[in-house]
Amino acid sequence: MIKLLAACVAVPALSISALASAEVALYPTGPSEDAAFVRFVNASAAPLDVIAQAGQPPMRVEAAQPVSLFFPVDAKTPVKGSLVSAEKKLAMDLKIEPGEFVTVFAVPDGAKGIKQVVVREQPDDFNGLKASVAFFNVDASCADASLRPAGRTADLFKALPVESQQRRSINPVNLSVQLVCANANVGAPLDLGDLKAGERYSVLLVPSASGPRLLNATDTLSH
Repeated sequence: MIKLLAACVAVPALSISALASAEVALYPTGPSEDAAFVRFVNASAAPLDVIAQAGQPPMRVEAAQPVSLFFPVDAKTPVKGSLVSAEKKLAMDLKIEPGEFVTVFAVPDGAKGIKQVVVREQPDDFNGLKASVAFFNVDASCADASLRPAGRTADLFKALPVESQQRRSINPVNLSVQLVCANANVGAPLDLGDLKAGERYSVLLVPSASGPRLLNATDTLSH
């Protein structure tokens, strides 16, 4: 699946310093190995700035649009920088393996402001006739989270541990999903809209001041 994605986009040799400007440097004859990808999720109420180096403009992830695109990165080079939210700063130093899709969450952490949670994925379930949906859980208050179609009793994802993800292929239909924690529905269903065959989607469970919160995003690559 990674090779298919790499063939569909211009894969850059990209360091974290290029994320803010989205300036990309192409390999002269295409990538020499599988690409790696990173995105950022802002689960806090304040804007999140991803800063590469001091003096460089940040890439901002607003609370109103909390999931960034996936950015291609050079798997040979660590992704370094800082996450800054409401004047709280966290250092970031990630080694991303070839073929990995890495999601970096900035989640609320009481008086400390935010903490960083990294969830890694190497998807291999591509099916052009199906939609691919992943479920991420980074909310410790819902330790074995389940996700099911709204109004149904069968689970799409069952008992997902914290700081992990699962992915599956489903028929391309209009879908709303219900979060289930400790065998009880939590919050209102989340409308994912019309899922399309061949597309990848993510449902992300994050903590908030009002309890567990579901976010959703189409897994889109930055060009």
